[in-house]
Amino acid sequence: AKDNKENERPAGPQPGGLGDSLGLESILRSGAGGLLQIVKESQQQHGLRHGDFQRYRGYCSRRLRRLRKTLNFKMGNRHKFTGKKVTEEILSDNRYLLLILMDAERAWSYAMQLKQEANTEPRKRFHLLSRLRKAVKHAEELERLCESNRVDAKTKLEAQAYMAYLTGMLRFEHQEWKAAMEAFNKCKTIYEKLANAFTEEQAVLYNQRVEEISPNIRYCAYNIGDQSAMNELMQMRLRSGGTEGLLAEKLEALITQTRAKQAATMSEVEWRGRTVPVKIDKVRIFLLGLADNEAAIAQAENEETKERLFESLLSECRDAIQAVREELKPDQKQREHSLENDSGKVSNIQYLHSYLTYIKLSTAIKRNESMAKSLQKALLQQQRSDEDGKRSPRPQDLIRLYDIILQNLVELTQLPGLEEDKNFQKETGLKTLVYKAYRCFFIAQSYVLVKKWSEALVLYERVLKYAREVQSGAGAHRNSLKELPDVQDLITQVNAEKYSLQAAAILDANDPHETESPSQVKDGKPLSERFETFCLDPSLVSKQVSLVHFPPGFQPIPCKPLFFDLALNHVAFPPLEDKVEQKAKSGLTGYIKGIFGFKS
Repeated sequence: AKDNKENERPAGPQPGGLGDSLGLESILRSGAGGLLQIVKESQQQHGLRHGDFQRYRGYCSRRLRRLRKTLNFKMGNRHKFTGKKVTEEILSDNRYLLLILMDAERAWSYAMQLKQEANTEPRKRFHLLSRLRKAVKHAEELERLCESNRVDAKTKLEAQAYMAYLTGMLRFEHQEWKAAMEAFNKCKTIYEKLANAFTEEQAVLYNQRVEEISPNIRYCAYNIGDQSAMNELMQMRLRSGGTEGLLAEKLEALITQTRAKQAATMSEVEWRGRTVPVKIDKVRIFLLGLADNEAAIAQAENEETKERLFESLLSECRDAIQAVREELKPDQKQREHSLENDSGKVSNIQYLHSYLTYIKLSTAIKRNESMAKSLQKALLQQQRSDEDGKRSPRPQDLIRLYDIILQNLVELTQLPGLEEDKNFQKETGLKTLVYKAYRCFFIAQSYVLVKKWSEALVLYERVLKYAREVQSGAGAHRNSLKELPDVQDLITQVNAEKYSLQAAAILDANDPHETESPSQVKDGKPLSERFETFCLDPSLVSKQVSLVHFPPGFQPIPCKPLFFDLALNHVAFPPLEDKVEQKAKSGLTGYIKGIFGFKS
Protein backbone atom coordinates (compact mmCIF):
# COMPACT_ATOMS: atom_id res chain seq x y z
CA ALA A 1 0.00 0.00 0.00
CA LYS A 2 2.86 2.35 0.81
CA ASP A 3 4.48 1.68 -2.58
CA ASN A 4 1.24 2.28 -4.44
CA LYS A 5 0.83 5.70 -2.80
CA GLU A 6 4.06 6.79 -4.49
CA ASN A 7 2.41 6.37 -7.88
CA GLU A 8 -1.03 7.79 -7.13
CA ARG A 9 -2.16 10.93 -8.90
CA PRO A 10 -1.33 13.91 -6.64
CA ALA A 11 -4.23 15.74 -5.03
CA GLY A 12 -5.40 19.03 -6.45
CA PRO A 13 -5.96 20.26 -9.98
CA GLN A 14 -4.19 18.24 -12.62
CA PRO A 15 -2.57 19.59 -15.77
CA GLY A 16 -4.82 18.94 -18.67
CA GLY A 17 -4.28 21.82 -21.06
CA LEU A 18 -1.27 23.27 -22.78
CA GLY A 19 -1.17 26.19 -20.40
CA ASP A 20 -0.70 24.01 -17.28
CA SER A 21 2.84 23.42 -16.03
CA LEU A 22 4.23 20.02 -15.15
CA GLY A 23 6.80 19.42 -12.45
CA LEU A 24 8.10 16.76 -10.08
CA GLU A 25 7.51 18.71 -6.88
CA SER A 26 3.98 17.38 -6.44
CA ILE A 27 5.31 13.80 -6.50
CA LEU A 28 6.86 14.40 -3.08
CA ARG A 29 4.67 14.23 -0.01
CA SER A 30 6.11 17.47 1.30
CA GLY A 31 5.19 19.28 -1.90
CA ALA A 32 8.67 20.88 -1.99
CA GLY A 33 11.85 19.81 -3.69
CA GLY A 34 12.25 18.42 -7.15
CA LEU A 35 14.05 15.87 -9.27
CA LEU A 36 17.19 15.74 -7.12
CA GLN A 37 15.20 15.32 -3.92
CA ILE A 38 13.19 12.44 -5.44
CA VAL A 39 16.43 10.73 -6.43
CA LYS A 40 18.12 11.28 -3.05
CA GLU A 41 15.14 10.15 -0.98
CA SER A 42 14.68 7.01 -3.08
CA GLN A 43 18.37 6.17 -2.83
CA GLN A 44 18.59 6.69 0.93
CA GLN A 45 15.44 4.69 1.67
CA HIS A 46 16.19 1.73 -0.59
CA GLY A 47 19.75 0.55 -0.12
CA LEU A 48 22.26 3.26 -1.00
CA ARG A 49 22.67 4.27 2.61
CA HIS A 50 24.62 1.01 2.92
CA GLY A 51 25.99 0.95 -0.63
CA ASP A 52 23.55 -1.76 -1.77
CA PHE A 53 23.06 -0.86 -5.44
CA GLN A 54 21.38 -4.18 -6.24
CA ARG A 55 18.57 -3.46 -3.78
CA TYR A 56 18.07 0.02 -5.24
CA ARG A 57 17.95 -1.40 -8.78
CA GLY A 58 15.23 -3.82 -7.69
CA TYR A 59 13.27 -0.94 -6.19
CA CYS A 60 13.52 1.03 -9.46
CA SER A 61 12.27 -1.97 -11.45
CA ARG A 62 9.27 -2.47 -9.17
CA ARG A 63 8.37 1.20 -9.21
CA LEU A 64 8.61 1.26 -13.00
CA ARG A 65 6.18 -1.65 -13.21
CA ARG A 66 3.74 0.06 -10.84
CA LEU A 67 3.97 3.36 -12.77
CA ARG A 68 3.30 1.67 -16.11
CA LYS A 69 0.31 -0.13 -14.64
CA THR A 70 -1.06 3.04 -13.05
CA LEU A 71 -0.61 5.08 -16.25
CA ASN A 72 -1.81 2.20 -18.44
CA PHE A 73 1.49 2.55 -20.31
CA LYS A 74 2.31 -1.12 -20.79
CA MET A 75 4.92 -2.49 -23.17
CA GLY A 76 2.70 -5.05 -24.91
CA ASN A 77 1.44 -8.14 -23.14
CA ARG A 78 2.85 -11.35 -21.74
CA HIS A 79 3.17 -12.86 -25.21
CA LYS A 80 4.63 -10.00 -27.19
CA PHE A 81 6.73 -6.93 -26.42
CA THR A 82 5.68 -3.66 -27.99
CA GLY A 83 8.01 -0.77 -27.34
CA LYS A 84 6.54 2.63 -26.50
CA LYS A 85 8.10 6.03 -26.02
CA VAL A 86 6.87 8.93 -23.95
CA THR A 87 6.24 11.81 -26.34
CA GLU A 88 5.24 15.39 -25.80
CA GLU A 89 1.74 14.66 -27.10
CA ILE A 90 0.93 12.20 -24.29
CA LEU A 91 2.73 14.24 -21.64
CA SER A 92 -0.39 15.03 -19.63
CA ASP A 93 0.80 13.76 -16.23
CA ASN A 94 3.99 14.47 -14.33
CA ARG A 95 4.34 10.74 -13.60
CA TYR A 96 5.48 10.26 -17.20
CA LEU A 97 8.57 12.27 -16.28
CA LEU A 98 9.02 10.08 -13.21
CA LEU A 99 8.79 7.01 -15.45
CA ILE A 100 11.82 8.10 -17.51
CA LEU A 101 13.70 9.18 -14.38
CA MET A 102 13.30 5.71 -12.87
CA ASP A 103 14.55 4.17 -16.12
CA ALA A 104 17.71 6.26 -15.88
CA GLU A 105 18.15 5.49 -12.18
CA ARG A 106 17.77 1.75 -12.79
CA ALA A 107 20.47 1.78 -15.47
CA TRP A 108 22.77 3.93 -13.29
CA SER A 109 22.36 1.70 -10.22
CA TYR A 110 23.12 -1.39 -12.32
CA ALA A 111 26.28 0.32 -13.60
CA MET A 112 27.40 1.08 -10.02
CA GLN A 113 26.68 -2.51 -9.00
CA LEU A 114 28.84 -3.75 -11.88
CA LYS A 115 31.56 -1.29 -10.84
CA GLN A 116 31.76 -2.99 -7.46
CA GLU A 117 31.92 -6.43 -9.07
CA ALA A 118 34.49 -5.32 -11.68
CA ASN A 119 37.18 -5.22 -8.99
CA THR A 120 37.34 -9.01 -9.09
CA GLU A 121 35.87 -9.60 -12.58
CA PRO A 122 37.39 -7.07 -15.02
CA ARG A 123 35.23 -8.23 -17.93
CA LYS A 124 32.20 -6.67 -16.27
CA ARG A 125 33.62 -3.24 -17.01
CA PHE A 126 32.28 -3.48 -20.59
CA HIS A 127 28.78 -4.13 -19.25
CA LEU A 128 29.25 -1.23 -16.83
CA LEU A 129 29.95 1.20 -19.69
CA SER A 130 26.93 -0.12 -21.60
CA ARG A 131 24.64 0.53 -18.61
CA LEU A 132 26.03 4.04 -18.15
CA ARG A 133 25.36 4.81 -21.82
CA LYS A 134 21.81 3.57 -21.31
CA ALA A 135 21.38 5.86 -18.30
CA VAL A 136 22.65 8.83 -20.33
CA LYS A 137 20.21 7.95 -23.13
CA HIS A 138 17.27 8.02 -20.70
CA ALA A 139 18.54 11.30 -19.21
CA GLU A 140 18.68 12.81 -22.70
CA GLU A 141 15.08 11.75 -23.27
CA LEU A 142 14.08 13.31 -19.95
CA GLU A 143 15.83 16.56 -20.85
CA ARG A 144 14.14 16.60 -24.29
CA LEU A 145 10.68 16.15 -22.75
CA CYS A 146 11.36 18.85 -20.16
CA GLU A 147 11.98 21.35 -22.96
CA SER A 148 8.22 21.33 -23.51
CA ASN A 149 6.26 24.42 -22.54
CA ARG A 150 4.22 22.28 -20.19
CA VAL A 151 7.18 21.72 -17.81
CA ASP A 152 8.08 24.34 -15.23
CA ALA A 153 11.47 26.12 -15.25
CA LYS A 154 12.85 24.44 -12.13
CA THR A 155 12.30 20.93 -13.49
CA LYS A 156 13.93 21.95 -16.78
CA LEU A 157 17.07 23.10 -14.98
CA GLU A 158 17.21 20.01 -12.80
CA ALA A 159 16.83 17.76 -15.83
CA GLN A 160 19.73 19.54 -17.54
CA ALA A 161 21.89 19.16 -14.42
CA TYR A 162 20.96 15.47 -14.11
CA MET A 163 21.84 14.91 -17.76
CA ALA A 164 25.20 16.70 -17.31
CA TYR A 165 25.96 14.64 -14.19
CA LEU A 166 25.41 11.26 -15.89
CA THR A 167 27.30 12.41 -18.99
CA GLY A 168 30.22 13.45 -16.82
CA MET A 169 30.29 10.06 -15.12
CA LEU A 170 30.27 8.26 -18.47
CA ARG A 171 33.12 10.40 -19.83
CA PHE A 172 34.95 9.93 -16.53
CA GLU A 173 34.85 6.15 -16.93
CA HIS A 174 36.03 6.49 -20.53
CA GLN A 175 38.90 8.69 -19.20
CA GLU A 176 37.85 11.52 -21.50
CA TRP A 177 38.94 14.09 -18.95
CA LYS A 178 38.18 17.28 -20.85
CA ALA A 179 34.62 16.25 -21.81
CA ALA A 180 33.99 14.95 -18.28
CA MET A 181 35.24 18.20 -16.75
CA GLU A 182 32.96 20.28 -19.00
CA ALA A 183 29.93 18.16 -18.08
CA PHE A 184 30.67 18.31 -14.34
CA ASN A 185 31.23 22.07 -14.52
CA LYS A 186 27.87 22.51 -16.24
CA CYS A 187 26.18 20.40 -13.57
CA LYS A 188 27.92 22.35 -10.79
CA THR A 189 26.91 25.71 -12.27
CA ILE A 190 23.23 24.75 -12.51
CA TYR A 191 23.07 23.41 -8.97
CA GLU A 192 24.82 26.49 -7.57
CA LYS A 193 22.27 28.75 -9.28
CA LEU A 194 19.40 26.62 -7.98
CA ALA A 195 20.86 26.77 -4.45
CA ASN A 196 20.97 30.56 -4.59
CA ALA A 197 17.41 30.80 -5.91
CA PHE A 198 15.66 28.88 -3.10
CA THR A 199 15.54 28.79 0.70
CA GLU A 200 18.35 27.38 2.82
CA GLU A 201 16.46 24.15 3.51
CA GLN A 202 15.97 23.47 -0.19
CA ALA A 203 19.54 24.54 -1.02
CA VAL A 204 21.11 21.86 1.21
CA LEU A 205 20.66 19.08 -1.38
CA TYR A 206 22.06 21.21 -4.19
CA ASN A 207 25.12 22.18 -2.14
CA GLN A 208 25.70 18.54 -1.23
CA ARG A 209 25.71 17.56 -4.89
CA VAL A 210 28.17 20.38 -5.65
CA GLU A 211 30.49 19.03 -2.93
CA GLU A 212 30.19 15.53 -4.39
CA ILE A 213 31.31 16.50 -7.88
CA SER A 214 34.03 19.00 -6.87
CA PRO A 215 36.69 16.27 -6.33
CA ASN A 216 35.81 14.81 -9.76
CA ILE A 217 36.39 18.20 -11.38
CA ARG A 218 39.79 18.61 -9.70
CA TYR A 219 40.73 15.05 -10.66
CA CYS A 220 39.91 15.74 -14.30
CA ALA A 221 41.89 18.99 -14.13
CA TYR A 222 44.91 17.13 -12.80
CA ASN A 223 44.76 14.57 -15.59
CA ILE A 224 44.46 17.36 -18.16
CA GLY A 225 47.68 18.90 -16.82
CA ASP A 226 46.83 21.15 -13.88
CA GLN A 227 49.43 20.16 -11.27
CA SER A 228 47.93 22.41 -8.59
CA ALA A 229 44.81 20.24 -8.58
CA MET A 230 46.70 17.44 -6.85
CA ASN A 231 47.20 19.53 -3.71
CA GLU A 232 43.52 20.48 -3.69
CA LEU A 233 42.55 16.82 -4.00
CA MET A 234 44.77 15.94 -1.06
CA GLN A 235 43.19 18.66 1.05
CA MET A 236 39.69 17.45 0.09
CA ARG A 237 40.70 13.93 1.06
CA LEU A 238 41.95 15.10 4.46
CA ARG A 239 38.89 17.26 5.19
CA SER A 240 36.32 14.66 4.19
CA GLY A 241 38.03 11.68 5.80
CA GLY A 242 38.47 9.91 2.46
CA THR A 243 36.49 10.33 -0.73
CA GLU A 244 33.55 8.10 -1.58
CA GLY A 245 31.90 6.63 -4.61
CA LEU A 246 33.27 6.94 -8.13
CA LEU A 247 36.38 8.92 -7.20
CA ALA A 248 37.59 6.95 -4.16
CA GLU A 249 39.74 4.25 -5.72
CA LYS A 250 40.84 6.50 -8.58
CA LEU A 251 42.16 9.15 -6.21
CA GLU A 252 44.04 6.59 -4.13
CA ALA A 253 45.50 5.12 -7.32
CA LEU A 254 46.48 8.63 -8.48
CA ILE A 255 48.30 9.39 -5.24
CA THR A 256 50.13 6.06 -5.38
CA GLN A 257 50.97 6.60 -9.05
CA THR A 258 52.34 10.10 -8.39
CA ARG A 259 54.50 8.86 -5.56
CA ALA A 260 55.62 5.90 -7.66
CA LYS A 261 56.90 8.29 -10.33
CA GLN A 262 58.86 10.17 -7.70
CA ALA A 263 60.04 6.90 -6.17
CA ALA A 264 61.74 5.96 -9.44
CA THR A 265 64.35 8.64 -8.70
CA MET A 266 64.74 7.66 -5.03
CA SER A 267 67.51 5.12 -4.46
CA GLU A 268 68.69 5.59 -0.88
CA VAL A 269 67.82 7.06 2.50
CA GLU A 270 70.07 8.46 5.25
CA TRP A 271 69.37 7.93 8.94
CA ARG A 272 71.61 8.33 12.00
CA GLY A 273 74.65 9.02 9.84
CA ARG A 274 74.28 5.89 7.68
CA THR A 275 73.08 5.75 4.08
CA VAL A 276 70.97 2.73 3.15
CA PRO A 277 69.87 1.79 -0.38
CA VAL A 278 66.10 1.40 -0.84
CA LYS A 279 65.18 -1.13 -3.54
CA ILE A 280 61.62 -2.04 -2.49
CA ASP A 281 59.00 0.05 -4.30
CA LYS A 282 56.46 -0.08 -1.49
CA VAL A 283 59.05 1.26 0.96
CA ARG A 284 60.03 4.04 -1.46
CA ILE A 285 56.41 5.14 -1.85
CA PHE A 286 55.91 5.12 1.92
CA LEU A 287 59.04 7.16 2.63
CA LEU A 288 58.10 9.72 -0.03
CA GLY A 289 54.64 10.20 1.48
CA LEU A 290 55.91 10.29 5.07
CA ALA A 291 56.55 14.05 5.11
CA ASP A 292 53.13 14.78 3.57
CA ASN A 293 51.38 12.59 6.13
CA GLU A 294 53.21 14.21 9.04
CA ALA A 295 52.35 17.67 7.70
CA ALA A 296 48.69 16.66 7.36
CA ILE A 297 48.68 15.44 10.98
CA ALA A 298 50.13 18.75 12.14
CA GLN A 299 47.44 20.66 10.21
CA ALA A 300 44.55 18.49 11.42
CA GLU A 301 41.64 20.58 12.66
CA ASN A 302 40.33 18.24 15.37
CA GLU A 303 41.32 15.19 17.37
CA GLU A 304 39.14 12.81 15.36
CA THR A 305 40.84 13.75 12.08
CA LYS A 306 44.26 13.54 13.70
CA GLU A 307 43.50 10.06 15.09
CA ARG A 308 42.37 8.84 11.67
CA LEU A 309 45.53 10.18 10.01
CA PHE A 310 47.71 8.52 12.65
CA GLU A 311 45.98 5.18 12.00
CA SER A 312 46.42 5.57 8.24
CA LEU A 313 50.13 6.33 8.64
CA LEU A 314 50.65 3.36 10.96
CA SER A 315 48.84 1.07 8.54
CA GLU A 316 51.09 2.16 5.65
CA CYS A 317 54.16 1.74 7.84
CA ARG A 318 53.15 -1.81 8.81
CA ASP A 319 52.73 -2.69 5.13
CA ALA A 320 56.21 -1.33 4.36
CA ILE A 321 57.71 -3.29 7.28
CA GLN A 322 56.02 -6.47 6.04
CA ALA A 323 57.55 -5.93 2.58
CA VAL A 324 61.02 -5.61 4.16
CA ARG A 325 60.47 -8.76 6.24
CA GLU A 326 59.69 -10.73 3.11
CA GLU A 327 63.03 -9.59 1.70
CA LEU A 328 64.80 -10.52 4.92
CA LYS A 329 63.69 -14.17 4.90
CA PRO A 330 65.62 -15.40 1.82
CA ASP A 331 68.72 -13.45 2.87
CA GLN A 332 68.94 -14.92 6.38
CA LYS A 333 72.16 -16.88 5.80
CA GLN A 334 73.78 -14.06 3.88
CA ARG A 335 72.87 -11.64 6.66
CA GLU A 336 74.43 -13.90 9.31
CA HIS A 337 77.59 -14.15 7.21
CA SER A 338 77.77 -10.36 6.91
CA LEU A 339 77.43 -10.01 10.67
CA GLU A 340 80.51 -12.17 11.20
CA ASN A 341 82.61 -10.35 8.58
CA ASP A 342 81.60 -6.82 9.62
CA SER A 343 82.16 -7.38 13.36
CA GLY A 344 78.55 -7.05 14.37
CA LYS A 345 77.47 -4.38 11.86
CA VAL A 346 73.96 -5.16 10.63
CA SER A 347 73.17 -5.45 6.93
CA ASN A 348 71.54 -2.69 4.91
CA ILE A 349 68.18 -4.44 4.69
CA GLN A 350 68.19 -5.06 8.46
CA TYR A 351 69.09 -1.43 9.11
CA LEU A 352 66.23 -0.34 6.83
CA HIS A 353 63.91 -2.56 8.85
CA SER A 354 65.13 -0.86 12.04
CA TYR A 355 64.48 2.55 10.47
CA LEU A 356 60.89 1.65 9.53
CA THR A 357 60.31 0.15 12.98
CA TYR A 358 61.63 3.37 14.50
CA ILE A 359 59.10 5.36 12.41
CA LYS A 360 56.28 3.07 13.52
CA LEU A 361 57.14 3.27 17.22
CA SER A 362 57.72 7.03 17.08
CA THR A 363 54.36 7.54 15.37
CA ALA A 364 52.64 5.35 17.98
CA ILE A 365 54.26 7.45 20.74
CA LYS A 366 53.06 10.69 19.11
CA ARG A 367 49.54 9.29 18.73
CA ASN A 368 49.36 8.21 22.39
CA GLU A 369 50.78 11.55 23.49
CA SER A 370 48.11 13.35 21.46
CA MET A 371 45.42 11.22 23.09
CA ALA A 372 46.94 11.96 26.51
CA LYS A 373 46.79 15.71 25.87
CA SER A 374 43.12 15.52 24.92
CA LEU A 375 42.39 13.47 28.07
CA GLN A 376 44.24 16.03 30.22
CA LYS A 377 42.03 18.78 28.78
CA ALA A 378 38.98 16.67 29.57
CA LEU A 379 40.20 16.18 33.16
CA LEU A 380 40.47 19.94 33.63
CA GLN A 381 36.86 20.33 32.44
CA GLN A 382 35.59 17.41 34.50
CA GLN A 383 33.68 19.55 37.01
CA ARG A 384 31.08 20.68 34.47
CA SER A 385 30.51 17.13 33.20
CA ASP A 386 29.86 15.52 36.58
CA GLU A 387 26.11 15.56 36.07
CA ASP A 388 26.23 14.33 32.50
CA GLY A 389 25.39 10.75 31.62
CA LYS A 390 28.72 10.24 29.87
CA ARG A 391 31.65 8.52 31.52
CA SER A 392 34.15 11.13 32.68
CA PRO A 393 37.90 10.56 32.12
CA ARG A 394 40.04 9.37 35.04
CA PRO A 395 43.77 9.52 35.79
CA GLN A 396 43.90 5.74 35.29
CA ASP A 397 43.20 6.26 31.58
CA LEU A 398 46.31 8.43 31.27
CA ILE A 399 48.40 5.93 33.23
CA ARG A 400 47.57 3.26 30.65
CA LEU A 401 48.63 5.53 27.77
CA TYR A 402 51.96 6.35 29.40
CA ASP A 403 52.55 2.64 30.06
CA ILE A 404 52.22 1.99 26.33
CA ILE A 405 54.57 4.89 25.54
CA LEU A 406 57.21 3.53 27.92
CA GLN A 407 56.90 0.09 26.36
CA ASN A 408 57.47 1.62 22.91
CA LEU A 409 60.57 3.39 24.21
CA VAL A 410 61.94 0.09 25.54
CA GLU A 411 61.46 -1.43 22.07
CA LEU A 412 63.31 1.53 20.52
CA THR A 413 66.42 0.83 22.58
CA GLN A 414 66.44 -2.79 21.37
CA LEU A 415 66.46 -2.04 17.62
CA PRO A 416 69.27 -3.85 15.74
CA GLY A 417 72.03 -1.50 14.69
CA LEU A 418 71.40 1.09 17.41
CA GLU A 419 72.82 -0.72 20.44
CA GLU A 420 76.15 1.12 20.20
CA ASP A 421 74.67 4.50 19.28
CA LYS A 422 75.33 6.35 22.53
CA ASN A 423 73.52 9.54 21.51
CA PHE A 424 70.39 7.59 20.54
CA GLN A 425 70.43 5.63 23.79
CA LYS A 426 70.92 8.86 25.77
CA GLU A 427 68.02 10.59 23.98
CA THR A 428 65.74 7.60 24.51
CA GLY A 429 66.72 7.46 28.19
CA LEU A 430 65.81 11.13 28.68
CA LYS A 431 62.49 10.63 26.92
CA THR A 432 61.82 7.66 29.20
CA LEU A 433 62.44 9.83 32.28
CA VAL A 434 60.02 12.49 30.98
CA TYR A 435 57.21 10.00 30.42
CA LYS A 436 57.95 8.24 33.72
CA ALA A 437 57.56 11.59 35.47
CA TYR A 438 54.15 12.14 33.87
CA ARG A 439 53.12 8.58 34.63
CA CYS A 440 54.03 9.00 38.32
CA PHE A 441 52.16 12.29 38.40
CA PHE A 442 48.90 10.72 37.28
CA ILE A 443 49.37 7.73 39.58
CA ALA A 444 49.64 10.27 42.41
CA GLN A 445 46.47 11.95 41.14
CA SER A 446 44.63 8.63 41.32
CA TYR A 447 45.79 8.18 44.95
CA VAL A 448 44.57 11.69 45.81
CA LEU A 449 41.09 10.75 44.62
CA VAL A 450 40.92 7.93 47.21
CA LYS A 451 42.51 10.14 49.93
CA LYS A 452 45.75 8.19 50.24
CA TRP A 453 47.78 11.25 51.10
CA SER A 454 51.10 9.69 52.07
CA GLU A 455 51.34 7.54 48.93
CA ALA A 456 50.49 10.54 46.75
CA LEU A 457 53.12 12.69 48.47
CA VAL A 458 55.82 10.05 47.89
CA LEU A 459 54.89 9.83 44.20
CA TYR A 460 55.03 13.63 43.85
CA GLU A 461 58.58 13.52 45.21
CA ARG A 462 59.41 10.83 42.66
CA VAL A 463 58.04 13.08 39.89
CA LEU A 464 60.34 15.90 41.01
CA LYS A 465 63.27 13.49 41.06
CA TYR A 466 62.64 12.39 37.45
CA ALA A 467 62.14 15.98 36.30
CA ARG A 468 65.43 17.15 37.86
CA GLU A 469 67.27 14.24 36.24
CA VAL A 470 65.91 15.32 32.86
CA GLN A 471 66.96 18.93 33.41
CA SER A 472 70.45 17.96 34.54
CA GLY A 473 71.01 15.44 31.75
CA ALA A 474 69.47 17.36 28.84
CA GLY A 475 72.56 19.36 27.87
CA ALA A 476 73.28 18.81 24.17
CA HIS A 477 70.05 16.87 23.67
CA ARG A 478 67.68 19.79 24.18
CA ASN A 479 66.77 19.86 20.47
CA SER A 480 65.52 16.27 20.57
CA LEU A 481 63.41 17.08 23.67
CA LYS A 482 61.61 20.07 22.15
CA GLU A 483 58.64 17.97 20.99
CA LEU A 484 58.21 16.45 24.47
CA PRO A 485 56.09 17.97 27.26
CA ASP A 486 57.94 20.62 29.27
CA VAL A 487 59.13 19.22 32.61
CA GLN A 488 59.40 22.73 34.11
CA ASP A 489 55.63 23.12 33.82
CA LEU A 490 55.28 19.73 35.48
CA ILE A 491 57.56 20.80 38.39
CA THR A 492 55.45 23.94 38.92
CA GLN A 493 52.24 21.93 38.88
CA VAL A 494 53.61 19.30 41.29
CA ASN A 495 54.73 21.93 43.80
CA ALA A 496 51.24 23.43 43.77
CA GLU A 497 49.64 20.00 44.13
CA LYS A 498 51.89 19.17 47.11
CA TYR A 499 50.69 22.18 49.08
CA SER A 500 47.03 21.46 48.32
CA LEU A 501 47.59 17.81 49.24
CA GLN A 502 49.10 18.71 52.62
CA ALA A 503 46.20 21.05 53.34
CA ALA A 504 43.65 18.38 52.37
CA ALA A 505 45.43 15.83 54.60
CA ILE A 506 45.30 18.20 57.62
CA LEU A 507 41.62 18.95 57.07
CA ASP A 508 40.87 15.26 56.70
CA ALA A 509 42.69 14.45 59.98
CA ASN A 510 40.90 17.23 61.96
CA ASP A 511 37.38 16.48 60.72
CA PRO A 512 35.59 14.50 63.49
CA HIS A 513 32.71 13.59 61.23
CA GLU A 514 35.13 12.01 58.81
CA THR A 515 36.90 10.07 61.61
CA GLU A 516 33.88 8.75 63.50
CA SER A 517 30.86 7.84 61.46
CA PRO A 518 32.13 7.31 57.92
CA SER A 519 34.92 5.06 59.21
CA GLN A 520 32.24 2.68 60.41
CA VAL A 521 30.78 2.58 56.90
CA LYS A 522 34.07 2.23 55.05
CA ASP A 523 35.18 -0.87 56.99
CA GLY A 524 32.74 -2.96 54.93
CA LYS A 525 30.65 -4.22 57.87
CA PRO A 526 27.01 -5.00 57.05
CA LEU A 527 24.14 -3.38 58.92
CA SER A 528 23.54 -6.48 61.09
CA GLU A 529 26.97 -6.03 62.74
CA ARG A 530 26.77 -2.28 63.52
CA PHE A 531 23.35 -1.82 65.16
CA GLU A 532 24.92 -0.10 68.19
CA THR A 533 26.73 2.57 66.12
CA PHE A 534 24.86 5.47 64.53
CA CYS A 535 26.13 6.74 61.17
CA LEU A 536 24.69 8.22 58.01
CA ASP A 537 25.01 5.56 55.34
CA PRO A 538 23.53 6.57 51.94
CA SER A 539 23.96 3.02 50.66
CA LEU A 540 21.03 1.87 52.83
CA VAL A 541 18.57 3.48 50.42
CA SER A 542 20.36 2.31 47.28
CA LYS A 543 19.90 -0.87 45.26
CA GLN A 544 23.15 -2.37 46.58
CA VAL A 545 22.47 -2.16 50.31
CA SER A 546 24.66 -4.28 52.63
CA LEU A 547 22.45 -5.81 55.33
CA VAL A 548 24.13 -9.15 56.10
CA HIS A 549 27.04 -11.18 54.81
CA PHE A 550 25.77 -13.29 51.96
CA PRO A 551 26.61 -16.02 51.35
CA PRO A 552 27.41 -16.58 55.02
CA GLY A 553 30.96 -17.52 55.97
CA PHE A 554 32.10 -21.02 56.89
CA GLN A 555 32.01 -22.02 60.57
CA PRO A 556 33.71 -25.01 62.23
CA ILE A 557 31.45 -27.90 63.34
CA PRO A 558 32.28 -31.22 65.08
CA CYS A 559 33.05 -33.93 62.60
CA LYS A 560 31.61 -37.45 62.57
CA PRO A 561 33.65 -39.70 64.94
CA LEU A 562 35.82 -42.50 63.57
CA PHE A 563 35.64 -45.98 65.19
CA PHE A 564 38.69 -48.26 65.19
CA ASP A 565 38.07 -52.02 65.96
CA LEU A 566 40.98 -52.65 68.37
CA ALA A 567 39.46 -55.82 69.91
CA LEU A 568 39.86 -57.73 66.67
CA ASN A 569 43.51 -58.40 67.45
CA HIS A 570 42.57 -60.21 70.72
CA VAL A 571 39.74 -62.43 69.42
CA ALA A 572 40.37 -66.19 69.09
CA PHE A 573 38.35 -67.71 66.29
CA PRO A 574 36.98 -71.33 66.56
CA PRO A 575 38.89 -74.10 64.71
CA LEU A 576 37.67 -74.94 61.21
CA GLU A 577 39.76 -78.04 60.45
CA ASP A 578 36.79 -80.46 60.56
CA LYS A 579 34.93 -78.39 58.02
CA VAL A 580 37.93 -78.07 55.76
CA GLU A 581 38.48 -81.86 55.80
CA GLN A 582 34.83 -82.50 55.03
CA LYS A 583 35.05 -80.31 52.03
CA ALA A 584 38.18 -81.98 50.92
CA LYS A 585 36.44 -85.43 50.92
CA SER A 586 33.61 -84.23 48.85
CA GLY A 587 34.32 -84.78 45.20
CA LEU A 588 32.71 -86.66 42.33
CA THR A 589 31.14 -89.19 44.73
CA GLY A 590 29.54 -86.51 46.81
CA TYR A 591 28.27 -84.82 43.69
CA ILE A 592 26.57 -88.05 42.51
CA LYS A 593 25.08 -88.69 45.91
CA GLY A 594 23.70 -85.21 45.98
CA ILE A 595 21.97 -85.80 42.67
CA PHE A 596 20.20 -88.95 43.79
CA GLY A 597 19.28 -87.64 47.21
CA PHE A 598 21.70 -89.76 49.25
CA LYS A 599 23.19 -88.08 52.26
CA SER A 600 26.19 -89.14 54.26
